Amino acid sequence: MRTVHPSRMIVPLMILLIFATVETVETMADDAPAPPNILWIVSDDQRADTIGALGNDQIQTPSLDRLVRQGIRFNRAYCMGSTSGAVCAPSRYMMMTGRSLHRLPGNVFNIPESEVTLPQLLKAAGWNTFFTGKWHNGKAAFQRSFGGGAEIFFGGMGSHTKLMVHDHQPDGKYPDSKRHPLPAFSSTAFADAAIRFIEEQAIIEEQERKNEEQEKKNAEQVSDGRNNPFFACVSFTAPHDPRTPPAKFLSMYPKEKMSLPANFLPEHPFDNGELKIRDEKLAPFPRTPEVVKEQLAAYYAMISQMDAQVGRIIDALQETGLAENTMVVFTSDHGLAVGSHGLMGKQNLYEHSTRVPLLIVGPGIEAGSVCEQPVYLHDLVPTIADWARIDAPEFSEGKSLVGLLNGTSEQGRSSIYTAYKKVQRALRVGRWKLIHYPAIGRTQLFDLQDDPHETTDLAEHPDHQETRLDLLLQLDAERVAVADPLKTP
Repeated sequence: MRTVHPSRMIVPLMILLIFATVETVETMADDAPAPPNILWIVSDDQRADTIGALGNDQIQTPSLDRLVRQGIRFNRAYCMGSTSGAVCAPSRYMMMTGRSLHRLPGNVFNIPESEVTLPQLLKAAGWNTFFTGKWHNGKAAFQRSFGGGAEIFFGGMGSHTKLMVHDHQPDGKYPDSKRHPLPAFSSTAFADAAIRFIEEQAIIEEQERKNEEQEKKNAEQVSDGRNNPFFACVSFTAPHDPRTPPAKFLSMYPKEKMSLPANFLPEHPFDNGELKIRDEKLAPFPRTPEVVKEQLAAYYAMISQMDAQVGRIIDALQETGLAENTMVVFTSDHGLAVGSHGLMGKQNLYEHSTRVPLLIVGPGIEAGSVCEQPVYLHDLVPTIADWARIDAPEFSEGKSLVGLLNGTSEQGRSSIYTAYKKVQRALRVGRWKLIHYPAIGRTQLFDLQDDPHETTDLAEHPDHQETRLDLLLQLDAERVAVADPLKTP
């Protein structure tokens, strides 16, 4: 008998191993579920405490309440702040790229070509990317990010009834001559566009399913999932002013029955560096209870009208059968004061202006769950990239929330650093919140556990000097870490 030397067996064994590995990988790929569709809904200027199911017994938000019951809510989600009075522009820039506030290159109103957006990567990976609503970061950036869209508003604010909008243009040119008036109230028109897109996607998916069934009959190679999942972004302009809700919704909130915010003040106790900006001039000084109640009534009515449209979009997902494999994200670009602390706008770092609602519903998300870990809005970029099984943009600094969503990790961020232009800096660590005003050398300290509305400043209290100093040191360390050029003491 001829003896085969062991070394001569290596090559055929390696070949067998390679074929077995390839077959295993192909089998795993065939068994892997298709990436989910993603529906990302963003409101404009919505405080985190304006959802009925989250403890606000005055506002009516049945659709958002449904998302709260069906998915997970993040109780400590924040916009990192702004280098502009138009807080929405840098906020949306961060949400598209995953970059942090002080590393946003170029003009925040125009994402430069050097920056790669999340939808741009999805589009390149074969996703059907769609947008409707407010885009505040440049037409060129929009065009390279989205392959389709309708009722697109290239701007920051405007009438909810007379807004001029574009539909997606294949050539990327969006001259004013191609604009048209909104066909309905802003939130309704944007929802209509989203529903049309969802219905079209349902038709496409049904055709793909039939094609795959035919391929099986013909014994041809079967694809391992849908070819074109979608990423749809619905960016409402509500509840941003001008707050002109339809009469039906305004009648839900008689101004005389509105409750004042727990931290209502006629005037802010000191000059925070931005008291004369446009938003603060929407109501006379000092603020009166009557004026604030009137503002809140219109604000809540705008949210309720938008909530009804969110419900229509979610219903469309259900009716078309797409809900089963769609991740739904609802959030806002930042909050708003509306009478809190004597302020009206978002150009401040109190919780009402930096904290936002964040709800996620979809496959694998435990219904009615809650996350208390602090997160940033730009953490959604790597999160969505993980769902899509692609790499996040190269310079993204967000942290994926997937581990928090599926229960494999309880570790998130340990602190939240926020900034507004050159006049305000803040740090939240656990129960403590410190706000520093560099221009006037003033500091506020709040215990958010005992004082969630930030009404009692403990900065000068003798029992809290060690905490104040420790937070100032952490604030400065975090400033360096996030490349904030403004020095703090």
